Amino acid sequence: MPPTSERAWWQASSRSGLGTAGRTADAGEGTVTRSAAGRSWGRLAGLVVALVAVAACAVGPITGDPEAGPGTTSRDGTTRADSPTSVEAFQQDIADAVGSAETYWSAQFRASGQRFQPIRRILPYQREGEVSCGGQAVPRNNAVYCPAGDFIAYDVAWAVSAFRQIGDAFLYYLLGHEYAHGIQARLRVRHQYTIEQELQADCMAGAYLGGSVQAGVLQLEEGDLEEFREGLLAVADDPGQPWFAEGSHGTARQRTDAFFSGYESSLSACRLG
Repeated sequence: MPPTSERAWWQASSRSGLGTAGRTADAGEGTVTRSAAGRSWGRLAGLVVALVAVAACAVGPITGDPEAGPGTTSRDGTTRADSPTSVEAFQQDIADAVGSAETYWSAQFRASGQRFQPIRRILPYQREGEVSCGGQAVPRNNAVYCPAGDFIAYDVAWAVSAFRQIGDAFLYYLLGHEYAHGIQARLRVRHQYTIEQELQADCMAGAYLGGSVQAGVLQLEEGDLEEFREGLLAVADDPGQPWFAEGSHGTARQRTDAFFSGYESSLSACRLG
């Protein structure tokens, strides 16, 4: 149950009612390799997002050793942000990330007296063109939310590689970000520029993760917040990317500030009202 101030905000932002807006997917999250001078990326090496505003973005694969992943931990009834790197663990973390996002957003809608409609489907795919959104093929090496069919689609091979190289905290952020686009569609939130839509989704992902940790739904290990921080720095737009260009997601500082504003201050920081 959100605090009174958050409930008032949620009611204000929900006046337009539920429903799906738009016909094409969000810009998506893909990866290419980029180095960052002056920083040691550790297991986050090679993570960066390149984006275009079509059905999704076509980018290069994650590089590095896909078998090198984080250490293992045991489960004790709560979901941890670090786990084994097997396919079974990947599938479990995807399910846990989706389940915790549904739990969080269901509580927000219920607190405002609204009926929550979970995103209809989470679709893994293996080939470009296997999944389409509004008549446009979703490319490989990506994850997108599609308003036309109300689903999240992700390239399973790319996501498993990211999981093994970076750690499963990335999956929780990735699913949280795409789920946020689904919530924007339900609230009919649209912005003039892509960057506004994307930074708001980063903030909402932070609010979901921070709220889930506070509620005891998720349990983060020491160092996981820094992993989120370094991941957000790595997925920032290249220097000089115009903020008003289609597909812009934000600078390193903008993305980090947006995510942690939501994480620390909850949805009231995300300007949905």
